[in-house]
Amino acid sequence: MAQWVWGAAALAGLSTVSITTLASAQSSLQVVYPPNNHQTTAAQIFFIGTGAPDQPVLLNGEPIEDRSEAGHFAPSRPLAPGLNTFTLTQGDQTLSITVTRVASGPVLPETLGFAEGSLLPGADIARQPGDWVCLGAVAPANATVTAALAGQIYTLLPQGDRADLPPNSAVLTDQANPIATTGPSRYESCFMAEAPGDLGQPVYRLAQGGSTVTDAAPGSVTVLEPSAIEVIEVTAAAGVARTGPSTDYSRLTPLPQGTRARVTGREGDWLRLDYGGWIRASETVAVAGAGVPRSLIRGITSRQVPGWTEILFPLQVPVPVDVQQDSDTFTLTLHNTVPQTDTIFVTDDGLVDRLDWHPVLPDQVQYRINLKSEQQWGYKLRYEGTTLVLSLRQPPAVQASRPLAGTTILIDPGHGGEEPGALGPDGTPEKTPNLQVSLLLQAALEARGARVIMTRTDDSTVAINDRPAQIAQVEPTLALSIHYNALPDSGDAENTAGIGAFWFHPQAHSLAQFLHDYLVAELDRPSYGVFWNNLALTRPHVTPSVLLELGFMINPNEFEWIVDPQEQAQLAETLAEGVELWVQQSGAGSE
Repeated sequence: MAQWVWGAAALAGLSTVSITTLASAQSSLQVVYPPNNHQTTAAQIFFIGTGAPDQPVLLNGEPIEDRSEAGHFAPSRPLAPGLNTFTLTQGDQTLSITVTRVASGPVLPETLGFAEGSLLPGADIARQPGDWVCLGAVAPANATVTAALAGQIYTLLPQGDRADLPPNSAVLTDQANPIATTGPSRYESCFMAEAPGDLGQPVYRLAQGGSTVTDAAPGSVTVLEPSAIEVIEVTAAAGVARTGPSTDYSRLTPLPQGTRARVTGREGDWLRLDYGGWIRASETVAVAGAGVPRSLIRGITSRQVPGWTEILFPLQVPVPVDVQQDSDTFTLTLHNTVPQTDTIFVTDDGLVDRLDWHPVLPDQVQYRINLKSEQQWGYKLRYEGTTLVLSLRQPPAVQASRPLAGTTILIDPGHGGEEPGALGPDGTPEKTPNLQVSLLLQAALEARGARVIMTRTDDSTVAINDRPAQIAQVEPTLALSIHYNALPDSGDAENTAGIGAFWFHPQAHSLAQFLHDYLVAELDRPSYGVFWNNLALTRPHVTPSVLLELGFMINPNEFEWIVDPQEQAQLAETLAEGVELWVQQSGAGSE
């Protein structure tokens, strides 16, 4: 998966690193990662490359012991803080690579001062009376830090008992434990907002050893007037709601276009809505003269359309929603809503067993749909005027003799074109086996009766957001994104291998687990594991959507299996068998 080492990929969140081949086409010794002058926060680095198999390769004078039959290698070496120089030699060929280990947290200036970008707020913020407002800075240990704001002086205390957390990606290298705080200290003081008004920018003062430094925070603090009602309407097709005011925070259920909510806070270009979620202002529009968006809800009805059961929730105004899926239940929460529901009609469609509801006082209501099957197949949410329409997908009708007949399967060969993905030791880009195996899989699935839609059939660039958009448009029976894996610098490229699978919505868990287990058992491959992960290609909820990592490009031995045409053909055939078996077990029996 390119994201770790070489490019835009399914696992979002790491910076892109350019591809560098350090040897000429005539040389047999080459290193494809890391590039020269690479910078990293990791305590180690691996070297992905290849050399003539019949001659030793030395790394800083020591032989690289574990090499594949073709001469590929991927050793890791520790990094000291600052500049590290490595020399690889084979015969009369020499390659020199410098890697700089930089600090992972805030860095203090050489003279007395605050760490750059550490003063809070980092952008203008607005809060309601009664909300907490926190002031913070990163400064040298054993210093005195205060902040002046609206005539008040706040003393900031060091937060030495609070551990740091590694990035989410640390789960993938089994390095997710909290990290003891080292280096500069974070100082903090919080107060409860009271009277409405513009409090201005905090001015921080740092004193240590007889020297004093002052600096102003980039953002200002405003306390909102509670009686001033600001209402927004979601203009995006699916507004991205989060648990906090940046993309670092977790996603919530997307808000359907037309949703209305009151703004209760701001931070930069993010809005906090009355139900607690945050959304970018650019995905909304202000509604002039609107009252508080609250609604009653009464009778619930349903209808059937081809392939779907639609449940209609009539409201007075489109309100924020949350979805929770379990194995055999689907729970819909309506915020800012008070129920007067006494009558519910759900058609006997073979999908829904019954619909229950209960209030969550004072202003929420939850509708729990009990399903007749433990396998869900997808859902959609939209507003028709002020009526919320929840569409639940019917399972495919399955013929015992030909389970995939009548199904539509979308295959997404990862990367392509200007996005190479991870590189193998000889420079082969991940996009190549992604496409090769996907085309073989397409043929194997079509031979079993499936209609197959491809996001690409050649070495073309497909934007990352265009892929899930195509899934939403096609509404396939299921979707598979085909990738090969890499690791962040802190990983062990030499000893990490195997089949991995990623899912996000519960409806995709069974598919991810089944295909992972089937490939591991039938192909006698190592298991990397099955992971819940909020990726662009696992995020679509209109169908079970799974991202498969079929091996590690950066593992010297597994790479040889990855590019073997016979192994690719067997892999594609086995994967098609697994899809067929899963659909047969999970779909509805034909009449």
